[in-house]
Amino acid sequence: GVYPERGSGAGAEAGARLWQELLKWNGWGYNDSKFIFNKKGQAEFTGKRYRLGGMVLPTFKEWIEKTFGASLEHKTTSRASLNVNDVPPPIVNEEFLQDLRATKISYSQDAEDRVFRAHGHCLHEIFVLREGMFKRIPDIVVWPVCHEDVVKIVELACKHNLCIIPFGGGTSVSSALECPEEEKRMIISLDTSQMNRILWIDEKNLTACVEAGIVGQDLEKQLAESGFCTGHEPDSMEFSSLGGWVATRASGMKKNIYGNIEDLVIHIKMVTPRGIVEKNCQVPRMSTGPDIHHFIMGSEGTLGVVTEVTIKIRPVPEYQKYGSVVFPNFERGVACLREVAKQRCAPASIRLVDNAQFQFGHALKPQVASIFTSFLDGLKKFYITKFKGFDPNILCVATLLFEGDREKVLQHEKQVYDIATKFGGLAAGEDNGQRGYMLTFVIAYLRDLGLDYYVIGESFETSVPWDRVLDLCRNVKERIVRECKEKGVQFAPLSTCPDKHWSKSSLLDQKPRSSAIILL
Repeated sequence: GVYPERGSGAGAEAGARLWQELLKWNGWGYNDSKFIFNKKGQAEFTGKRYRLGGMVLPTFKEWIEKTFGASLEHKTTSRASLNVNDVPPPIVNEEFLQDLRATKISYSQDAEDRVFRAHGHCLHEIFVLREGMFKRIPDIVVWPVCHEDVVKIVELACKHNLCIIPFGGGTSVSSALECPEEEKRMIISLDTSQMNRILWIDEKNLTACVEAGIVGQDLEKQLAESGFCTGHEPDSMEFSSLGGWVATRASGMKKNIYGNIEDLVIHIKMVTPRGIVEKNCQVPRMSTGPDIHHFIMGSEGTLGVVTEVTIKIRPVPEYQKYGSVVFPNFERGVACLREVAKQRCAPASIRLVDNAQFQFGHALKPQVASIFTSFLDGLKKFYITKFKGFDPNILCVATLLFEGDREKVLQHEKQVYDIATKFGGLAAGEDNGQRGYMLTFVIAYLRDLGLDYYVIGESFETSVPWDRVLDLCRNVKERIVRECKEKGVQFAPLSTCPDKHWSKSSLLDQKPRSSAIILL
């Protein structure tokens, strides 16, 4: 993709707006990337930023109609652009503005800039955007370009008794960016996006000091130029910021070998109303405690503004290989993943999806490029379902990603596949593994398509002990089915995943008075 250069100094506002213009104002991701139904009625994914971009998905519409017994004739009327008349006027503190101008820090009170930073990506927040039902949003957006600018802004906010909401990439799913409706003081959205530099790289100690506003994809791109990476890859890494990872105690898809954000952080600098919080040294670990970092990580911006983070880095892996395994049922898959964890041989990423999500993923398969490819796919399906006796309505799939030294990766791969074989698993190929991994970044775009057709989608994530995985997956579905029955709504489960149970609830109106819920 094309990543715009972030501004600095007087260009901070322009740099932020350039990035802002690339993104949807009332949905997920890039403006040029979306699921649509073309003139032939087929689903396709637009743009060229993703592997699925520009491809027709011939079975997706049929899958929706079959799964829900619904047509896609009932489409909502969505807003193409923001109506500034819907936006509440800003509360203005003139003394603060006068002091802010003296600092030469860029700021804006434009409706578009304020709305863009008034929300995260919870369902109710996106619904408010689409319907224009704004009650309270930030009154001003400021763009510091360094730690010292943040210190000045916080000092001025304290002086004039104003509120600050730190803003990184705007991907929050905890309602952390929502403004309290009853707040009468001026609310500042402190946008850290222009604090996006790698300040230094220590190749000997494998650490890097980075400004907190840098977006994940830019961080990896810049580190790669020096031959390094962090390995931290949350689903939102294209848009979320390093400071946001710290503030939300983020986890990544490759945590098995790189760790979560708390395992990567060496040092944090944070500006608070009482001063700057930071350690007086940057050693990897101390035996004394409590560790101030653990108060900061997961604090969701309530304690202060994270400005700089020193993190562990690693050389870019020499070799990377995807893989996938098909299991006869979900229970076997869970048992295999538990054994992999028990033997401490998990690859960089391993994800198990149940049959509902397997069917869903298959529906997102692009048009076959050639007769030969179609023939091979048919052979694979025949081998699994007819020769091996797997029921296509029960089987489930695990996707794998191995990284590291080539020889060690191949040894590691053999170990994991040997374990999978003991639980009835069959290797299903690299391409399926890569496609499943990459779909993680695309799947978030489906909610916007759904909302156009009265489909409500939401997601939540949790962790669970191994002995409760199957119970959790079953109970979540049963609870939703029960709630739906009480409200006279149909239900079709879409997926449940162990380890990190990932689910999305969707509501599809077939007609004005009939609907169905899916659990993604």
